[in-house]
Amino acid sequence: MEGGSNVIRAMSTHKEPEMSEFALLYRSTNEAHREAMGSPEKAQQSMVKWRAWFKEMTDKGQLKSIGQPLERAGKVVGGRKKTVTDGPYAETKDVIGGFSLIEARDLEQASQIAAGCPILELGGSVEVRPVLRLDL
Repeated sequence: MEGGSNVIRAMSTHKEPEMSEFALLYRSTNEAHREAMGSPEKAQQSMVKWRAWFKEMTDKGQLKSIGQPLERAGKVVGGRKKTVTDGPYAETKDVIGGFSLIEARDLEQASQIAAGCPILELGGSVEVRPVLRLDL
């Protein structure tokens, strides 16, 4: 049975792959946002799809933080003079409408997870960004 103990020892030293954290930034045009949320019925249909996607990620242990939706309007502070302007800019094609944090093995897997996002059905996009770890 000496060979059997080697198998047990090998199994006990197996490590799960280290997971990394990724931010998903949900982007859409104002037109696509209105199409998805323009009436109570459309908003309800849209939210059903989002909840199902969040549940799927949760069930798979991928969703670290559901995040928050963001208002469409805001301010932009920029430059050395810290100029404050209304933003996002009118010429911006799309607006970040929200974010979530997920865990994945790598950028490829995180992109595959993002491919299930309901925002894509209306022409929106999901920006997938690795989150850097800071040791402060």
